[in-house]
Amino acid sequence: MLLAQTLEKLQALRLQGMALALEEQHGQTDISQLDFESRLGLLVERQWVWKENRAVAARLHAAQLKIAAALEDINYHHPRGLKRAQIDQLRASDWIQKHRHCLITGPTNPTTHCYTWRRHS
Repeated sequence: MLLAQTLEKLQALRLQGMALALEEQHGQTDISQLDFESRLGLLVERQWVWKENRAVAARLHAAQLKIAAALEDINYHHPRGLKRAQIDQLRASDWIQKHRHCLITGPTNPTTHCYTWRRHS
């Protein structure tokens, strides 16, 4: 089967992530060194990640958030007492797996995206 036909069928099956990965694999010279199962695994993984990313994007769009805040934008020099290690610990999400609560308190500043985090056990 020709590559164009395969890509067309993947698109028809709504496997856009897999189609993109197949196009990328076609352009790579060293990909032929991998066995069939490895290449197929890469295609399936790419489809999975593509689908997950689309789901997250859809949820963010539906949330209609007013501010696009990110943990990378936190100003640690602001006199709020935020510690980078504490934020990194929260980012690791270990508290979720341990079924702990995270209570966010204090004023926020939307211009600098500073947030006060307080861990609650």
